[in-house]
Amino acid sequence: MKKVLLTVLLLSAAVMLSVSVTGAQSGLVYGYISPGPDTWYQRTVDGFSFGAERDGVEVVVLNSEYSVEKELENIDALINLGVDGIGMFSFNESGARIAAERANEAGIPLVTVDAVGSVLAAGVPLVAEIDFDWYSMGVSYADWMAENYPGERFVILTGNFEGIPSQRINAGMTERAAELGVNELVGIYDTDYNPATAVNVAQDLVQSGEEFGIMFVMDEDMAAAVIRMLENEGLLNDPIKVIAQNGSPAGIPLLQEGKLLYTISSSPGWEGLVAYLALHNNVIGHSDEMNQHFILPVIPVNEDNVDDPHIVVPWSPVPVYWEVTYQYFPQLLEYDPEFMAEIAAITPTLEPSSGS
Repeated sequence: MKKVLLTVLLLSAAVMLSVSVTGAQSGLVYGYISPGPDTWYQRTVDGFSFGAERDGVEVVVLNSEYSVEKELENIDALINLGVDGIGMFSFNESGARIAAERANEAGIPLVTVDAVGSVLAAGVPLVAEIDFDWYSMGVSYADWMAENYPGERFVILTGNFEGIPSQRINAGMTERAAELGVNELVGIYDTDYNPATAVNVAQDLVQSGEEFGIMFVMDEDMAAAVIRMLENEGLLNDPIKVIAQNGSPAGIPLLQEGKLLYTISSSPGWEGLVAYLALHNNVIGHSDEMNQHFILPVIPVNEDNVDDPHIVVPWSPVPVYWEVTYQYFPQLLEYDPEFMAEIAAITPTLEPSSGS
């Protein structure tokens, strides 16, 4: 009956919502809400679905398309569908909290992605929050600037002023830079994660006559576009150095070519898989632990490690995801001892470390 109801409701929901469904055999159905069409968000969907496919779990994906109203509709739609669990990636802090509150009322387990601990801080119970340590990333950029380019002023082309990861990176970078007193901030500028907007902002800064030597760009799709503009203007690396965030397919070649000077590996696909595993462990009853916070590691990328997939974890799902999960969060694989043993045998040089 549940499957028949799900099918009927999905056909109705497809008229007004962005919906995709992956097939499955386990009888379990999870929902995943993505905030928008950006590549980062889609890769979290891919990682979540990668884990679900292995376990035979069906995934219903709804896209909020950066609309607060649509996001609320998506939360209610998944609850009305009666899914067994929900993965929630909101583009605003209140969306993640509201999803957790409504899921609790419906008795549906929920995990959040990139809410930066905001749901736990609000005191709303949930299975887990999955995050990168965005603040520490910001600190790492400030340390790198102070060590490599002391005295140079810097600008931040952030992703979205409302986005919590952007807020946390900005805070880590600016507060650490102020503490060190070596690099002065010129300003923080919104790009809405749009490469064309990032280029326009960068051009305006160049033409303003403002003196600065370092430009941080929040993702590498935007950084690639900014780098092309600076190359055309004859300004790349002399005087303007570009640093970015992600360790993405768009950024790694630029790092290897010396056009992008520093980045940090943060794979949204792996993050999506960790979110799936935290949820699945709860739904199948392997773990009843609540209010967990899984923080993926900060992994600086340089010329020496740029070719190591355990360091620059790929954005799109690959088998190495299981290996780095075994290394950092082995408890999430314990629900399937045979598979965990296979991963251990494949990666004998990796020792599991305590996670979460």
